[in-house]
Amino acid sequence: MSISIQNMGFSYGKHEVLHNVNAEIPDGCLVNVLGPNGAGKSTLFRCILGLQNGYSGTISVNGKDMRKLSVKERAREISYIPQSHSPVYDYEVMDVVLMATGNDLGMLRTPGRSHMLRAYEALERIGISDLAHRTYTQISGGEQQLVLVARALAQNSKTIIMDEPTSALDYGNTVRVLSCVKQLAREGLSIVQSTHQPDQAFLYADKTMVIYEGSVAAYGSPKDVITKELVSKIYGIDVEVNSLYDDRVRVCVPMSEVVHS
Repeated sequence: MSISIQNMGFSYGKHEVLHNVNAEIPDGCLVNVLGPNGAGKSTLFRCILGLQNGYSGTISVNGKDMRKLSVKERAREISYIPQSHSPVYDYEVMDVVLMATGNDLGMLRTPGRSHMLRAYEALERIGISDLAHRTYTQISGGEQQLVLVARALAQNSKTIIMDEPTSALDYGNTVRVLSCVKQLAREGLSIVQSTHQPDQAFLYADKTMVIYEGSVAAYGSPKDVITKELVSKIYGIDVEVNSLYDDRVRVCVPMSEVVHS
């Protein structure tokens, strides 16, 4: 089991953000996390990553209690791809990826040939090895996001957390990034990513977790979880869920746009 969350809760002072969160995320699974703004998705991710330690309950990654791990030990178990990344220096793409390979290095040690090889193999696995010596700040937003995926791979952890990885991407780059992430899950990685698009869960996810009012409102197969009633409730709009291509694909349609068109 990649991630196990048991009776987890978290508060900022007296403000309770999460309560009674329980979930089991298996190996080789792509989980999409849905929920309105302020529902607690980002806080949940920060707790899983060990960036917020004041939670109640337990969070284990690959059978290890995250509270008991050092920063370096956590980096061996789980990697993180943020919603956006604003680099300060004009590093080459290879250097950006290489930065993730140091979780097995001692203080003041520099990466060696094996680390360089791991970074290049990660770029190759994502299909962007041709970008290795390009300047990171001068490639497109979609290419930058794929570089961050490669960097997570080079970190050599089995679990990846992604916070709205396609929120700033155009349609083509969104498809490229999500297709890449789906393939990585097929290869055995466990990936948890947040999104505001139910259609993405239908197309790419193995499981969907819905966070609403600080707890897990539903968790399971996207076709079982993403219903007209649930989407209408958590987002406050009337929708219909329609199937296409013999139910291989489903889409959410906002009825206000259909009625008024």
